[in-house]
Amino acid sequence: MAASGTALAGLAAFGLFGVACSTGGTGTRDEGPAGSQPVAQVSPRPTPSGTAPVTRRVNAVALIKGDPTVSERVREGLEPCEGKAYPVDTSYGSLTGGPSADVVVNVMSCADAVGVGMGTYVYRAREDGSYENVFMVEVPAVYGTIDRGDLVVTTQVYGAKDPIDYPSGSDVVTYRWANGRFTEHDRVHNDFSPAIDGTEGELPTQAEPVEPVEPGGPTEPDRN
Repeated sequence: MAASGTALAGLAAFGLFGVACSTGGTGTRDEGPAGSQPVAQVSPRPTPSGTAPVTRRVNAVALIKGDPTVSERVREGLEPCEGKAYPVDTSYGSLTGGPSADVVVNVMSCADAVGVGMGTYVYRAREDGSYENVFMVEVPAVYGTIDRGDLVVTTQVYGAKDPIDYPSGSDVVTYRWANGRFTEHDRVHNDFSPAIDGTEGELPTQAEPVEPVEPGGPTEPDRN
């Protein structure tokens, strides 16, 4: 979500960003000339213990390809762009309060050397060390990030005549985890340029996320 190589690079800079982790302060010390002023010292702020989930690195490509809830189009289309470089971005952070860090995977396309989002997925760790797919959006030009405990999904919006490098706008949707699922908390639409041919109309709507289900069961869009 996050359309072109240029746009996605910007989003990656934007989101991967403060996306997965943050560090505590190290403290500062201000001193005046020796013997002339008292020393003011600020002690480092202690880092809370037991609050940050453990980060376990995952093989994002294997996770996507082995997930039957991911569309066949995405699984089969996930191939290296050059050599062994897969078009996949992975972020780790606290979203669902699981036993270890949640994993946000963005799958892109490298057609014509332009990375265009194909899908965004969130995996939650289980107690046994495996992962379950708890959120996914599979639409063109989509990109998900972690922002201070929220999941932020950005989708580039294109008009009929927009080139891939220049979308007309974007939809930015913030989701929060509650009662075992992600629900929409906030939505922002950004216009990057006037409507095509100066006409006005309803804004395009970002596709709703799909709640993954076990293989063989129905897949319904999240109506919240």
